[in-house]
Amino acid sequence: MSWQDRAACRTVDPELFFPVGTAGPARLQVQKAQRICAGCPVREVCLEYALDIGESAGVWGGASEEERRSLKRRRSRRQAAAARADATSGGPAESRARERSVTRPAR
Repeated sequence: MSWQDRAACRTVDPELFFPVGTAGPARLQVQKAQRICAGCPVREVCLEYALDIGESAGVWGGASEEERRSLKRRRSRRQAAAARADATSGGPAESRARERSVTRPAR
């Protein structure tokens, strides 16, 4: 059984999760979809899936299009910061090279 089979939205009209626009009735539609997601046992998996595949439309895992864009930006900033930290501290590759040099027999 896949995570989609356990989703709270599996019996709901999919159109609810894909509002047209971002204001007025569309905002109410997003809120209604998010209420369904709030009690979903696979909400986190759904959100992660949408972030991983770069889904830009609709409500996924309780997050609207705007919320997912924000999450993606934060994730990108964290990854960039981690990469910079690895580069300045020697990173995993340099650490492995140091370990190899320590364990090699002297000639």
